[in-house]
Formats: sequence, structure tokens, C-alpha cells
Amino acid sequence: MHPPGADAVLVRHGEIGSKSPQVQHRMEGRLRDNVAAILSDRGLDDPVERRHSRLFVRTDPDRIEAVTAAATDAFGVVSASPAASTDPTLPGIRETLAAIAREHYTGGTFAIEAHRAGPAEAHPFSSGDIEDAGGTAVWETAERLSVEPAVDLDDPDITLSVECRPDEAFVFLGTREGPGGLPVGTQQPLVALVSGGIDSPVAAWEAMRRGCPVHPLYVDLGAYGGPDHRLRAEATVADLARYAPNHGLALRVAPGGDAVERLVAEMDSGRMLALRRFMFRVAERVAGELGAVGIVTGEAIGQKSSQTSANIRVTDAVTDLPVHRPLATVDKSDITERAREIGTFEEATIPVGCHRVAPDTPATRASLSTIREAEPDDIGDLAAEATQEVSTVEPDPAAT
Repeated sequence: MHPPGADAVLVRHGEIGSKSPQVQHRMEGRLRDNVAAILSDRGLDDPVERRHSRLFVRTDPDRIEAVTAAATDAFGVVSASPAASTDPTLPGIRETLAAIAREHYTGGTFAIEAHRAGPAEAHPFSSGDIEDAGGTAVWETAERLSVEPAVDLDDPDITLSVECRPDEAFVFLGTREGPGGLPVGTQQPLVALVSGGIDSPVAAWEAMRRGCPVHPLYVDLGAYGGPDHRLRAEATVADLARYAPNHGLALRVAPGGDAVERLVAEMDSGRMLALRRFMFRVAERVAGELGAVGIVTGEAIGQKSSQTSANIRVTDAVTDLPVHRPLATVDKSDITERAREIGTFEEATIPVGCHRVAPDTPATRASLSTIREAEPDDIGDLAAEATQEVSTVEPDPAAT
């Protein structure tokens, strides 16, 4: 629901405001660029302004909902409101509130919430004055429409909000939540291991939400994966790319079929750990080539045999890079719900080919020395060869 004649979207950030002035200024600039990129990617070339720690998107009423939805997909955005702009005067604000009441107030309780920003001398009135004048405007409008008005400041049926700045005022009815976090590009990049399953795209999304550009990496399992397995990874990366179209989420594909064949032939209970270690070896090399500073995985403690707290120690020991697990303590049901929310769930429901790699009795508390001794002697060389043969697949918007 938005005001009649809504011509602007107020975009709010949260955590950015806790930074030093210099960092805040830099992050706000990055956020502005990211919002503009998402808008452009969706065919909404509306200008994004940054003024006084707030972003505004100027648009037309027929695009207001689409612009609001796009802006609230940007990491770092806490919320956004479609708003009608007006003069920063009590008459201008009253007139706009009356127009909203004629359009949307059909009875029940209402409240006016006002926030006046800027120096005291910018306006000859206070936030309380706006609320009093606005309340009167809505009340009188309701009476003229034969609607019985009632005020409830604690739990109203409808809230009409005003943000009055020195040079302009904005009136709106509600907010749409964004993902929060930090703008992508304010942290250093990470390599995100993606299988296209439910977990790994969510983990990559969470890393992006904390400001990290990600380089998705898919290790092709050859006969143990199959074309559908790879296409699923490509589709989920295309979904993720919609959240950061200006940060190049090209999917890197490393051939791992030969290594998987060796592991299946030469190892038994510990082969899943060896496979994870192989993937980390490849990810570390890809990170070095791309200037990334860590690895992201969708692992959650105890969710699979390779993800027990003991086995995570074994897999992490193979790389000097930090391995980030945003979902480490998250329940599977919550991960699945997040996948639905961000749009990666549908593509993630094709059966996972790597289940065929798992032995009948996988190790759950392996020792590092045991896995090292059991791994093929040339597993590091196989990882190096796979890295040299990495191919790149650009996100396909048609896959989303």
C-alpha cells in the first residue's frame, strides 16, 4: 500500500550508521551504487540520490512497487518506503495526509508518526506539531467522508508517517523490510563452494549480506554428478546474481571427476572427507588467482557425516585460508525457509549426485593423520590440474 501520487522511495540502512564518518560515507556510496545497479538490471533506470545519511529513489507512481521491491533486495538496506513527496511545510504535509486519508482510510483507528530532521532553524515547527496538524487533517477528511475516525497511538489499524527534511517532506504508509547487513563490496571477496543444493547458495547469500563479493565455485563430480547437477548450480548462481548484478557472480567450474573416481576406488569410510579436502584445495588455488581471502561453504555442524565437529577440523586442516560457515549453527528447516525467501529453493531440489560417493559407513570422528595416510599421494596434483582447467559460466538471467 502506498500513497496516491507516490513518487519516491525512502531507502534506510542500519549498521552502516554505527561506523565512523569516513567509513559511513564510503559505505553509503557503495550502497547507492548497488541499489542503482539492481534497479538498472531490472529495467528501472530511476535516479538514486544520497542526502543526509538517507538514499532516495525518484520514480513514477506506476513503478513505485517495483522500485521498492528492487531496493529492498540490496544488502545493507534495512527497509524502504514508497512515499509521496511534498513541501516541508505544515500546509503541504496536511494536504498530502488528507489525500492519503481520502484514498486509504476507511475507518478504524489511525496514528500519525512524524520525524523532523535537520537543524532546529530549518522548520518553524516540531515533530509534535506535524503530528497534531496531520491528525487534524486526517480526522477532518474522515468526517467529510462520513467515516467515524478514532485515534490509537499504541496499536493503530493504520499509521501515516511523515519524514520532514529541510528541503522536502515525505509521507508514507508503511515499510518493506530489506536484508540488512552491509553493502556488497565493503569487505574483501570470498570463494563460495556451491553445489546447487539448498545449503550452499544460502551460505553464499549470507556472506554477501555481510558485504563480501563471492566467486562461486562448482566442482564437477563427473559421472557422480551429471549435467542436471551442474545445471542446478548454474541456476542457483543466476538467482544469487540478481542481488549483486554489478559484482560479477560468474560461476567457476572445476573438473573433479578424475579425483572422485580415484577416491571411490582407493578409499572407504573417509572418502567424503577426502573429497571435501580436495574441494578446499581447489578453492584455495582459485582464491589465490582471484584475490579472495577465504572460502565459504554451506556446512552446518552435525548435518552430515563430513560436517561433525571432529571432521570439520580434518577438512579445514588442508587449507591455510579461513573457511567461513555462515550456517554452522542453523537448523535445516530454517535454512530451507531462507532458501525459499531468497528464491534459490526450487532449483535446489534436484537429487544430489554426490550422495553416490558416500560409503555405507562414513567416518564421523576421523583423525587427521588417518585421512592424510589414506588419501591418494597425488591428490594435490589432481587439485592443481583441476584448477588449471577451470572454466567460467556467466549468470543466465533466463535461468531464474
